[in-house]
Amino acid sequence: MTANSPDSGSPSPQTPKASLSSRLRNFIIALVAIILGVALFLGLQTQTGSASLDAQAEESTPLEVAMSNGKPTLMEFYANWCTTCQAMAQDLGELKQQYTDSVNFVMLNVDNSKWLPEILNYRVDGIPHFVFLDAQGEAIAQTIGEQPRPVLEANLEALVADLPLPYTQGDGQVSTFKAPVSSSKTSPDDPRSHGSQVN
Repeated sequence: MTANSPDSGSPSPQTPKASLSSRLRNFIIALVAIILGVALFLGLQTQTGSASLDAQAEESTPLEVAMSNGKPTLMEFYANWCTTCQAMAQDLGELKQQYTDSVNFVMLNVDNSKWLPEILNYRVDGIPHFVFLDAQGEAIAQTIGEQPRPVLEANLEALVADLPLPYTQGDGQVSTFKAPVSSSKTSPDDPRSHGSQVN
């Protein structure tokens, strides 16, 4: 056997090219897998945020009760598609647990036409939109956009103590929302009604 014979075990001239092609293919597969993993993670985070908002809305105090039970109220206008609302959901859920005995937490979904009178009354044009109501149900302050937890907590402390709210001019990150021009009622069968039971 000669040193250049096919049986000598030396690499063929095609091996480096095949190896480079194989590496490139493996790199692309790994890159696509990473991108898909990140997209799946972000998608699950959004679904989790929406589920959390829905769960909190189900557990929130009905507006009619909040207006008549003699406790101050934090009213939040929100939507499931609002990423800022989703980002604040955990903090608001924890604050709700902390202040459940002394403050009503009301959540009104801006996608539900049932709340159009309130949307127009409080001039909601971005969400999250928070309205602070005293024990008699009168609006005393409003904030719009993302609010840090310490700011919300300080405002809730003042609300409970019937003192002026320290942070009511904050305008954090907002999801733009435009209320429908007319307040005409939609049929429960109308797909735009989003169901009559949605908060």
